[in-house]
Amino acid sequence: MQISKLSLITIIVLAGCTEQDQTVKGVDDYKAEALAVVVAYDVPNSIELVGDDSVVFVDVREGDELAEHGKIQGAVHVPRGVLEFYIDPKSSYHMDIFSSGKKMIFYCETGGRSLLAAKLALDMGVADAVYLDGGFKAWVEMDGATTP
Repeated sequence: MQISKLSLITIIVLAGCTEQDQTVKGVDDYKAEALAVVVAYDVPNSIELVGDDSVVFVDVREGDELAEHGKIQGAVHVPRGVLEFYIDPKSSYHMDIFSSGKKMIFYCETGGRSLLAAKLALDMGVADAVYLDGGFKAWVEMDGATTP
């Protein structure tokens, strides 16, 4: 069986087109990128900031987590899944706190989601976004003020 030159070229091109990079970017990759640019705030120093008008605590956990465990006193709840819509000033869901110039301390249960949320906020132009190292779990362990 003889394969024409055109058929051989077609086979090579098609084979090359079906090969794809099998490398998948994982959560650890995103977290490593975020850690390179996002500042971590520890719980003891953050506890002292409760009630400071220049600071907003942003809880990015899901609603069922808040219902079960409460939140940091005075925190604003914005689930991480819709955060972009609340940050974007052109969105009908925009919250003024995200364009207020205040320090945003993002937190979740242990710190992973809030790290990614703070990175997203920085990427979207929030000037002072940080995350609570250890999250709500560490906050409660250090007797930080909470509300239902």
